[in-house]
Amino acid sequence: MGNSFRLLDGGGEFFPPMLAAIDAATQSVLLEMYLVHSGAVVKRFITALTAAVRRGARVCVVFDGFGALGLSGADRRRLLEAGVELRFFNPLRLEKRLGNLLRDHRKLLVTDGCTAFVGGAGLTDEFAPGGRRGPWREVMVQIEGPVVADWQRAFARSWRRSGGELLPELPQCAPRPDGAAGRVSLSEARQRSVLANGVIRRIDSAVNRAWIMSAYFVPSRRFRKALRRAARRRVDVRLLMPGARTDHPWVRQAARRFYGKLLRSGVRIFEYQPHMLHAKMILCDDWVSVGSSNLDRWSLRWNLEANQEVADERFADTAAALFEQDFAVSRAISRRYWRQRAWLDRLRESIAGALDRQIDRWRRPREP
Repeated sequence: MGNSFRLLDGGGEFFPPMLAAIDAATQSVLLEMYLVHSGAVVKRFITALTAAVRRGARVCVVFDGFGALGLSGADRRRLLEAGVELRFFNPLRLEKRLGNLLRDHRKLLVTDGCTAFVGGAGLTDEFAPGGRRGPWREVMVQIEGPVVADWQRAFARSWRRSGGELLPELPQCAPRPDGAAGRVSLSEARQRSVLANGVIRRIDSAVNRAWIMSAYFVPSRRFRKALRRAARRRVDVRLLMPGARTDHPWVRQAARRFYGKLLRSGVRIFEYQPHMLHAKMILCDDWVSVGSSNLDRWSLRWNLEANQEVADERFADTAAALFEQDFAVSRAISRRYWRQRAWLDRLRESIAGALDRQIDRWRRPREP
């Protein structure tokens, strides 16, 4: 209890307060990101991070070894020469073989142990407004209160796994008298996902609604059954999926092969049309989960993921309004349309499904 949560809708809303939080930091800045690509957004963050070092703050940064391949050598040197402690999670090595598939997919910023930002955005220009194709659809949540200490501990684990030294824990922030309940939910890739189990429990207990927004939705059979069960007991189950504008079209096709059974069970499916959908959010009654996880089998098996769970009616109302706004500009997939779709679409779904089943058989090597 005692936490403050603010849902930030799009890069125009979440990048400015993230940069402002770094600018205001006096003790520490902890940044963990998957997708990082040199450009205008990275330049702004490097400027803020290096200024924080000059003010005397300790700045620790973990970038994923694959997701940050687009970070230029010059930008890496700027960070290191300024005194930023920069680590890369699981750098690619030929001898690791399948071990290279283990990735840090989390998106997290913590400043001074009292403010955190969590969601699905990366440090790339695709998330910033003003692009030729429009910004990728994304949300983040700004967090203040005692739960920020849990986010700092989550970062510390990733920092140690990346070879960093132990971080001193800052004092926990005081709870707010009118604050909300929140919980950090993690998926550690090497064990059964607490994050996924928690979402399934919420779907199973939903009474009024279970709405899911996901960019790469290739769920397990257990997850699909939970959605169908909820729909059959008259819960309003909706999925907001990417439309044709996606950076991984074959993942979209693999997900679409599940539409038929879901639609027959009463699940409503929408495909987002304006831009590339990248956001990840779940709403079950008055419970919301926002973060990095797409709830697909690949993410839960191979990625470090992190979501902020919020149990608060006001926050849920804000999330519901955002969902409704996106449903309005999406294409509703009807059972009739699905039965009459083109044979070429069916072929693509079949090929993508066969590839997905083959990849699903891959198993991680044991850690040394």
